Amino acid sequence: MSTAELAADALTGDVLAGRPAPEVAPAPQGVPRRRRIPGSSTEPLPVRGCAGEVLGRHVAEPAALRQVARRQQLRQPHELEAPSLRLTRRGRMLVSFVSALVFGSAIAVLGLRIAGVLDPGPDFSSTVPVQVAPGQSLWSIAQETNPEQDPALVIEKIAELNKLSGPADLTPGQTLQIPIAR
Repeated sequence: MSTAELAADALTGDVLAGRPAPEVAPAPQGVPRRRRIPGSSTEPLPVRGCAGEVLGRHVAEPAALRQVARRQQLRQPHELEAPSLRLTRRGRMLVSFVSALVFGSAIAVLGLRIAGVLDPGPDFSSTVPVQVAPGQSLWSIAQETNPEQDPALVIEKIAELNKLSGPADLTPGQTLQIPIAR
């Protein structure tokens, strides 16, 4: 017999070999003593095992976790809302720049308006009928009726009011509505 077979016979206590099985020390009957950790809980915690069974474990609860739990218990419902948005330095710079740009643009528009650059133009609120004489042009009519205004602007208004497509539509004896600026 080989040594492997002899070893197997010795462990199993093969009766055929004529040897009894060796005696094995019995397992301890008591629960082994566990070291008590301050702040730990002896309550078993449910832990899911691989097959889905619940295993009991003794886990020490750190002081930090206890403090967090206490704080959450003491919080009022309004304190549980999401934290407010924090504005970074880059965000503050962007807000400052955009507000300065808007403020500067408003000042520039008001300044140009006061200076007359963005003048809305003359107020042509009333009209007078004028009959076209032979040899008269829209330019001469515009200069005679509104000497203070730009003739090109007055001609545009005359053409708009009388539905003229151009200076060729003008005929002697025709009555035109001429706008008068205030």
